Amino acid sequence: MTVQDSGKVALITGASRGIGYGIAEALVARGDRVCITGRGEDALKEAVEKLGSDRVIGIAGKAHDEAHQAVAVERTMEAFGRVDFLVNNAGTNPVFGPIAELDLAVARKVYETNVISALGFAQQTWKAWQKENGGAIVNIASIAAVSASPFIGAYGMSKAAMVNLTLQLAHEFAPVVRVNAIAPAVVKTRFATALYEGREAEAAAAYPLGRLGVPEDIGGAAAFLTSNQSDWITGQTLVVDGGIFLNAGVG
Repeated sequence: MTVQDSGKVALITGASRGIGYGIAEALVARGDRVCITGRGEDALKEAVEKLGSDRVIGIAGKAHDEAHQAVAVERTMEAFGRVDFLVNNAGTNPVFGPIAELDLAVARKVYETNVISALGFAQQTWKAWQKENGGAIVNIASIAAVSASPFIGAYGMSKAAMVNLTLQLAHEFAPVVRVNAIAPAVVKTRFATALYEGREAEAAAAYPLGRLGVPEDIGGAAAFLTSNQSDWITGQTLVVDGGIFLNAGVG
């Protein structure tokens, strides 16, 4: 089936696999042209081929590298002439353990990748296109941002900062650019494998909807938040959690 070109362009960070790839898939399916970024050249090339090299380009690099941010936006503008949507999905969680013993150097790395990179990309897309032409930004946060997150405290703190970054950008970039966040629960990706591997049925049983998330769930939410149907929504964090927070009540 031929997809009608939407005339819109998206830049999605950390999109060679997992949630980022799921978002790219959703936006390509509706007719957007897309630039995806990622650290691994091979994985990025494979993702571009699967998504369609006639509509998608890939730029390899580290999300927190300012030079990479500039090149990704520049190449997107060169290839497609615009960058309507930015999805900040790139993230890292290299440590698992109590926060009292957290290596501060690791904490800095987590913030650099999960938060500062998102700000850098937002600055770049704002200057290159969005300030004069409008658009939307979606930041991928986590339910770890809005609750205690035992053993992944650095990740949770960084995602809480991502939620606040969303508020700051939404306020400053209004009325031309809408900025929202998505806070997923556990989504079945390689990134989250440690949270469910070998006990998926047990983990899924805690969710009222009876399953863990899949990248397509977040892809659908991101497609909504970058569509005309969400034109009056900004500064919000959409929790996509299979109902897991329903189990947090008393009694």
